[in-house]
Amino acid sequence: MLPSRRTFLSGALLALAIVAGAPRVHAAPIATAETFLARSSDGTMLAGEAQGDPKTPEILFIHGLRQSRLSWEKQLADPQLKGFRIVTFDLRGHGDSDKPTALSAYSSADLWADDVAAVISAAKLRRPVLVGWSLGGYVAGAYVRKYGGGAIAGVNLVDAVTKLSPDLLTKESVDFTATTTSPDLAIRTAATADFLAACFHRPPTKAEMRGMLVVNGMTARAVNEGFVQTKTTDLEPTFQSYAGPVLLTYGVHDRLVRLAMSERIKAIHPGARLSLFSESGHSPFFEEPKRYGKELAAFVRASNQS
Repeated sequence: MLPSRRTFLSGALLALAIVAGAPRVHAAPIATAETFLARSSDGTMLAGEAQGDPKTPEILFIHGLRQSRLSWEKQLADPQLKGFRIVTFDLRGHGDSDKPTALSAYSSADLWADDVAAVISAAKLRRPVLVGWSLGGYVAGAYVRKYGGGAIAGVNLVDAVTKLSPDLLTKESVDFTATTTSPDLAIRTAATADFLAACFHRPPTKAEMRGMLVVNGMTARAVNEGFVQTKTTDLEPTFQSYAGPVLLTYGVHDRLVRLAMSERIKAIHPGARLSLFSESGHSPFFEEPKRYGKELAAFVRASNQS
């Protein structure tokens, strides 16, 4: 059994559970979270947590590059999402999950897909909605590509990467690929802090930023180096053929992923809805959590009725 994150959040990092503009949210509302481990197909162990009634509609959150399951603290504390079973986990190479050193552990789309399948199995999920943020959108697509969409209720792509193409990513994003994996520790350290800052239009508080920097620094260098070597660079055909519902969430001030990435999915997937968040950058679920929670809740309910 994994150590509870409550201890980790008991000090300054408790600020990660603060909803912007609202009173402090203490650990009590999410004290019933259950920790679990999921073993992927190559033996990589993934650290996860689950909360909520297992009989309710399910949401599986998949975080972005250099982040962790702590990214979703505002959603875990959101009253609008209390009626759902919520599962979060650390991607391979991130947070408390195993960190393979081989680049091949991160270049295979099938391994990313197997991770999601392993978490679904370990958490005993019946038919979750997948929420994929940034790299998490690629991971969600990799899952659908390998396993199909029959075992999920829908997909919410949040400023997601669905095609590795320079014209769909910003120059800033492409530059970070080199600097955040630099062999020079000073360059890599500065780039990690700059990358995190680039994820927001509305900056987090100093306390929140401290916690996020710790998490970013825990990420294995091999993740980014391996991922860019993938031969599966285009998941648009996967989302085009996926028959389930798709909600596209995008922060209009995103400094890393261009709007065109989401617009292309909307154009090729019948019925996909694109929701633009005018006060957000790359992280609308964090920057405009109240609106995001309302839209996600409605999408999950509708997806489970189809």
